[in-house]
Amino acid sequence: MSDNSDETPDPQQLTDGLVRLLTVERKGEDSFRGRQQKDGFGRVFGGQVIAQALQAAQATVGDGKHAHSLHAYFLRGGEEGVDIDHATARDFEGRSFANRRAVASQNGKPILNLTASFQRPEEGMAHQDSAMPDVAPPEDLKSDMEMRRYFADKGNMPEETRKIMLRPRPIEMRTTDKLHWMNAEPKEPRAHSWFKTAGTLPPIADDPAIHRAVIAYASDYTLLGTSALPHGLSWMRGELVGASLDHAIWFHREARADEWLLYATDAPWSGSGRGFNRGRIFDRDGNLVASVAQEGMMRRRKKAPEG
Repeated sequence: MSDNSDETPDPQQLTDGLVRLLTVERKGEDSFRGRQQKDGFGRVFGGQVIAQALQAAQATVGDGKHAHSLHAYFLRGGEEGVDIDHATARDFEGRSFANRRAVASQNGKPILNLTASFQRPEEGMAHQDSAMPDVAPPEDLKSDMEMRRYFADKGNMPEETRKIMLRPRPIEMRTTDKLHWMNAEPKEPRAHSWFKTAGTLPPIADDPAIHRAVIAYASDYTLLGTSALPHGLSWMRGELVGASLDHAIWFHREARADEWLLYATDAPWSGSGRGFNRGRIFDRDGNLVASVAQEGMMRRRKKAPEG
């Protein structure tokens, strides 16, 4: 992918590239390899590692069972430009449920541990005690990249951060609020963003696993930044140092990741150098598709001593 913000990459090429990135290569019965980000630089995006590990776990499960939850811990920051090895373990195989572990490693060192649970679809009692927030539809909002260009030109940010901020993304986002990099004033720790892939994905009936993997990938966007909102600080302006510590997702129903989904995030607590964040993902019909929780390290960046 080019770092030239004046170019407009083909949306379908970006989406096809994401599918390739999240499609792991089988190296053994329970071992897989994840591709590296094309033209990547810096630290591996956490959503990429989660999605690849989920794909590795999904590839070991048969009998029509689908992932309904995952819990992951980030151990080390990953390096872009290096393939990621995923070793899986088949901890449980029942008639209705199955459980898998996946360890993602680079250069022989683990960077993420993930446990995922799978269930054979079945009918059951159903309720949803969570109404979809009443926000502007995506068609009425500016694109995420348009906003990124505006704030990158307006703000004073390091060149490397600018490159990361303006790198073309396979996930299109449109926010109804001011995210941490858009705002320097303390505000309520809540945000609402629509997201979908820039292009189309294979039909969900043909490959439901890739739609879950893309949702897992996108769930790492905007989440940790929610806990920065009450403090009026941002990683993009070089004011914070942060990293995801853990990440959990519960998949409630199938949903297309190439159609608009609303990501409503809130952060009920921050302290002790950490921020806790939650997310709810809805489809256009108001159905709760998935729930997310994450805690991350969040520290004010220390100024370099003068002189």
